[in-house]
Amino acid sequence: MSRKIEKTDAEWRAQLSPTQYQIARQKGTERAFTGEYWDFWENGEYRCSCCGAPLFDSEHKFDAGCGWPSFWTAAAPENVDEAEDRSHLMHRTEVLCRQCGAHLGHVFEDGPPPTGLRYCINSASIRFDPQRSSEGED
Repeated sequence: MSRKIEKTDAEWRAQLSPTQYQIARQKGTERAFTGEYWDFWENGEYRCSCCGAPLFDSEHKFDAGCGWPSFWTAAAPENVDEAEDRSHLMHRTEVLCRQCGAHLGHVFEDGPPPTGLRYCINSASIRFDPQRSSEGED
């Protein structure tokens, strides 16, 4: 699949913190209850930490009790891709940034209405923007 933003490994390493690089570019996972946004409830928008693409909105965030930021929908579905993930002897659906291919986390079918989905996202893969919201004005 083609990406709008293509960078070399060295360019990503120079741009991102070691944790962001390990999670977003190498498909890592932060430990539960350790990320910056798992218990963060301010209003705003969550963007890709690699390229800044809008992904999730605080209005769609909920406490799933899992230790990661959880959303019942993507605020900008056109910026989110899904891929099959069979790593760690599990079968899951990986969530990726469509703009740059960053690993965001996984989506599960155990979320609240109206979608029944739980986008379980690594804090290191997103950054919070309090000035913007998909529901508000630009």
